[in-house]
Amino acid sequence: MAKVATNQEYKRKNDVSSGFSFKKFFYSEKIAPYIFVSPFILSFFIFFLYPTISTINMSFQEILGLKNARYIGLSNYQRLLNEHFFNALRTNTIYTALTLLLLIPIPIIFAVFLNSKLMRGKNFFRSVIFIPALTSVIVAGVSFRLMFGELDTALINSLFIKLGLPPQKWPLNYWSGMLLMVILASWRYAGINMVYYLSGLQSIPEDLYESAEIDGANAFTKLHRITLPLLKPIIIYTLTIGIFDGYRMFGESFVFWNEGMPGDIGLTIVRYIYQQSFQRNDMGIGSAIGITLLLIVLAVNLVQLKSFGLFKKEGD
Repeated sequence: MAKVATNQEYKRKNDVSSGFSFKKFFYSEKIAPYIFVSPFILSFFIFFLYPTISTINMSFQEILGLKNARYIGLSNYQRLLNEHFFNALRTNTIYTALTLLLLIPIPIIFAVFLNSKLMRGKNFFRSVIFIPALTSVIVAGVSFRLMFGELDTALINSLFIKLGLPPQKWPLNYWSGMLLMVILASWRYAGINMVYYLSGLQSIPEDLYESAEIDGANAFTKLHRITLPLLKPIIIYTLTIGIFDGYRMFGESFVFWNEGMPGDIGLTIVRYIYQQSFQRNDMGIGSAIGITLLLIVLAVNLVQLKSFGLFKKEGD
């Protein structure tokens, strides 16, 4: 009887081991890759694809409540063509162009100096330039708002008075307000772009520079003929990210004009979306603005990528 019981217990263990096993399932070469990519796939569907489809759908609707909406065709896009939207588009375009003019050449210059063997205190200067990137845009914006205040006792205005210049009402003028946003963005993001360019410089072989020196090339020639061409992929990347960040800018505008924007000073497209969607509870036109912004950024980036020849075939 003991022998029969032992055989039955051995058979039962074999049946369990030959059946479903979570360990075998998760360690399977066919199943494991799908398990590893599933978080990305789920987050893509939940946080990107579904919101995008919902936004496109809402842009054709008049939304009167949480469950009360009706389709109105292209009416939201027709209402979008107004003075405020074009002012916001103008502001974003100028802001993006100015930040790119600063955030591409200046970080390259920083990176070239910090990559030089003759430079002393590299780690200190890298930290000093990069630290602003760790600062919250709200905290930095409040500091800049106090420095560029309207009163004569504000830091910048007090310096102007000492130099014999008239004080300025910085947030109440379009171009001075634009200057505030550009300076704040450039101060915060220069360190990030510097790190990108510095990593690109460190991947350039030293043999190229040594060969150029043998041929009599000076520092400017090496920069023009070696450094910039080999940094082209990094420059294109920072240009693409800069265009995206420029058109989706919100925080730099909000910290300077958190209540009202006289004459649409500081009004950006994302700020206009916030104004229409949440302050005026018009999610339909807010969605239409968002889809229009998506198309604008896509078109601008496609044009600049094509101008750099990224869509050409290798044989062309």
